[in-house]
Amino acid sequence: MEHIRKAKPEDISRIVEIEIFNYRLNFYPIFKSDEFYFGERQVEREAAQLRAEPNGLDNTFVYDDGVVKGFIRLRGSEIEKLFVEPVLQGCGIGAHLLAYAAERCGAGFLWALEKNERAVAFYGRHGFLPDGARKPEEDTDECLIRLVKAR
Repeated sequence: MEHIRKAKPEDISRIVEIEIFNYRLNFYPIFKSDEFYFGERQVEREAAQLRAEPNGLDNTFVYDDGVVKGFIRLRGSEIEKLFVEPVLQGCGIGAHLLAYAAERCGAGFLWALEKNERAVAFYGRHGFLPDGARKPEEDTDECLIRLVKAR
């Protein structure tokens, strides 16, 4: 956990870049919205929006070993976002961020898109299991499932 630290304003462009590329890789195949994933989701615009939010980086932590390679954002005990640079997935970065959030910040649950089987499997390998709760993904026909840290 030595490479995990609180996010700083100079990390914003990198955080947004990682998030957008993950959205394109993982969610575009499900939702297939060119307008959203390639039009609305732009690094420069979203970075400016995040910079303008007074508490935009609150509860955001980055994995930084000289380069920011992933991040996790919490809202209370909920993991709101966890993304790792796509070319570095499978190297343990996400596992370190998840363990940090659970062990040091008390994170105990998250919502994942049910069709994102790769993410659901990842979280399951790290002790976050479905508890049966479901809710619709806003403005879609898809469902989110709640994954809770096993005790």
